[in-house]
Amino acid sequence: MRISNLNMTGTNFVVMGILNLTPDSFSDGGLYLDVPVAIERAQQMIAEGADIIDIGGESTRPGAQPLIAEEEIARVVPVIEALRAVSNIVISIDTSKAEVMRAAVEAGANLINDVRALQEDGALKAVADLKVPVCLMHMQGQPRSMQNNPEYGDVVKEVVAFLQERINACEEAGIVRDQIIVDPGFGFGKSLEHNLSLLKHLSEFVNIGLPVLLGISRKSMLGHITGADVDKRIEAGLATTVLGYQAGARLFRVHDVKETIDALKVCHAVALAN
Repeated sequence: MRISNLNMTGTNFVVMGILNLTPDSFSDGGLYLDVPVAIERAQQMIAEGADIIDIGGESTRPGAQPLIAEEEIARVVPVIEALRAVSNIVISIDTSKAEVMRAAVEAGANLINDVRALQEDGALKAVADLKVPVCLMHMQGQPRSMQNNPEYGDVVKEVVAFLQERINACEEAGIVRDQIIVDPGFGFGKSLEHNLSLLKHLSEFVNIGLPVLLGISRKSMLGHITGADVDKRIEAGLATTVLGYQAGARLFRVHDVKETIDALKVCHAVALAN
């Protein structure tokens, strides 16, 4: 599968619906642990227009504890297999572990979404072997401690440089450049000020020349700005979607699929206007 084939909507944007199979994710932890419930949620997002379903078995929220590969596989593979049996939707596996990547793709996943940008043992080789697209995200530190006073000299330059280095590592490992997506990693080892700077200068990531994924849906930065609880941040998330689209991002990882697509349809229509 090629990145160029990800879009199913006839527009120039791609929406990735989030399906967390975790008991402790910050927004929807514990809601979709049973396979039938998870498939129902996936089908709802597909009906709303999602191009990709992003399935994750390990929480990466601030303070999250690591999970062994066997347990992660036990969470995600049955859902991937069940979803693949009823839909040809593009399935993304949100993982950093080579063993999980291989098991997920064998079960029917089409794309790797890695918050550690293929830095874990065997991850680069796994993606090179599997020949599927990959999303490389920046994270300072590890989930359990990443929000403990993150520091940068120039957050935009440092995150761009990190992603460039990981792109080079991918190419050296045999992963072709046009199969790579980049993600600045909003909320992953960044303060509110860092996140706002990344969003304001998102075009710097677009200038890398690869598709940029925006993942801000319901995150704490929106709560810090608006004071809204995690399930009341849709409007703030849509504002970041519009800003991201205007800056050149074209992939959006979200909880609220229909609302995001409606906002992006307006952005797309304006972009096409004379």
